[in-house]
Amino acid sequence: MRQIQFVDLTLRDGQQSLAATRMTTQQALRVLPIIADAGYQAMELWGGATLDSCVRFLDEDPWDRLDAFHQVLKDPLRFRILLRGQNLFAYQPFPDDLVIAFVKEAVRSGAGFLRIFDALNDIRNLQIALLAGKAYGGRVEAALSYTVSPVHTVDYYVDLATQLVDEGADQIAIKDMAGLLRPETARELFQRLKQALPVPLTFHSHTTTGLATLNAVQAMLAGVDQIDSAITPFAGGPSHPPIEVLIVFAEALGFEHGLDKAAILEAQRRLFDIHRSLQEFIAPANRTYRPVTFADVERKRVDAILNLLMRPNDAGTATAKALELMRDLLRNLGYPHPDDEMLDAQIPGGMVSNLHNQLQQMGQLHLLEEILAEIPRVRADVGYVPLVTPTSQIVGAQATFNVLMGRYQMVSNEFKMLLRGEFGKPPAPPNPDVVKQVLGGEEEPLRYRPASYLHPVLEDTYDLPFVRSRRDLLLHLMLKQSADSFLQHKYGLDA
Repeated sequence: MRQIQFVDLTLRDGQQSLAATRMTTQQALRVLPIIADAGYQAMELWGGATLDSCVRFLDEDPWDRLDAFHQVLKDPLRFRILLRGQNLFAYQPFPDDLVIAFVKEAVRSGAGFLRIFDALNDIRNLQIALLAGKAYGGRVEAALSYTVSPVHTVDYYVDLATQLVDEGADQIAIKDMAGLLRPETARELFQRLKQALPVPLTFHSHTTTGLATLNAVQAMLAGVDQIDSAITPFAGGPSHPPIEVLIVFAEALGFEHGLDKAAILEAQRRLFDIHRSLQEFIAPANRTYRPVTFADVERKRVDAILNLLMRPNDAGTATAKALELMRDLLRNLGYPHPDDEMLDAQIPGGMVSNLHNQLQQMGQLHLLEEILAEIPRVRADVGYVPLVTPTSQIVGAQATFNVLMGRYQMVSNEFKMLLRGEFGKPPAPPNPDVVKQVLGGEEEPLRYRPASYLHPVLEDTYDLPFVRSRRDLLLHLMLKQSADSFLQHKYGLDA
């Protein structure tokens, strides 16, 4: 019997994408044992925006969260974290010694499965984290940050994946963070990667645009080894394909998935309680959820979609019909409606919810559509960078400045860093007129690996009353003021 492995992202990327990363550790622990018992071979639980959110919004130590989750899972290779390459869990490149120290602490604390990516797909920004992860006993999955532009072809991604395997990656992921992968392109991309790679392949996508669930089914048909998913009500919308739907398709195809469906439904029940408590952080368009059982997924429609996808001829028309049926299936189950505007804006799921919250707090929510229209123009100006942390935040912030104050009348330091190449080499040369306007035409972009210009930081002495452990120091060096404020409060030094 053919097998497919589903990876659960509910408690990391699922809640990050739908509830702005506001789920607390205690809330997560109410459901993590049930999800773990459901039989997932891996769960993504830490990394991404969760470290910053813990110290900035939740008054929690992210290291304590890691420890608590490890106590539940036990097996480090089931515990996946998301690492932004040389940017660690923050928004700018860090020196090599800090990257190595963070990876060492995370792996030795029980997070033995690392997914690493670079926002620019600059392999140089992945090398240190990849080497450190493997050196300290972890398994490393290198991710391709997927986007659409004149330079991002299927050949580009196949070549990139091949290079990452040569660098030592244990497996490869397609990271479609904004849900941009068109079904007709997905078929070719999956097949080409499976033919080229000697290591397992994972498909990761967000359902913001309504494409990801159909692409997940196509991934099964193409022999992709693992598929990222989430449990309702932290699935769908800007999150990931719902496991309640994917399991029905897997079983219809005769795949063995190894998951306990009763445990998943129990986890879903508990997650609805948590979802209700986080309503203030969830956009109104993403509050449409209702409980979903496996029997609710209409089998006739599932069969019709599979029949269309397996037609040998007329694939384009058949795929379009399959997509329409899949969107109807998800809509009828209560999942948020797809946002086709995101196919142009190209911003990832977590950024959608955060941008909505930030504009609402500023009283500028009416500018959202104009900002979304400006984002792809800014992205082209900086060389068609994929929009994923930190480039999504940098480009999104610059688009907001452009709408509020005029194009490039106000420019963030991070945007200047992006143009100077301090985050890495962009996929295409930036717009020379914008470079001249912003940088004055005198500054040359960096020639070498960006982190090679950074001085080590761990050999210095830090005499700070709120830094009382190695973990405290790592947080201080990465998250700066937000970590300092948290640590001062943690040790009662802010009175």
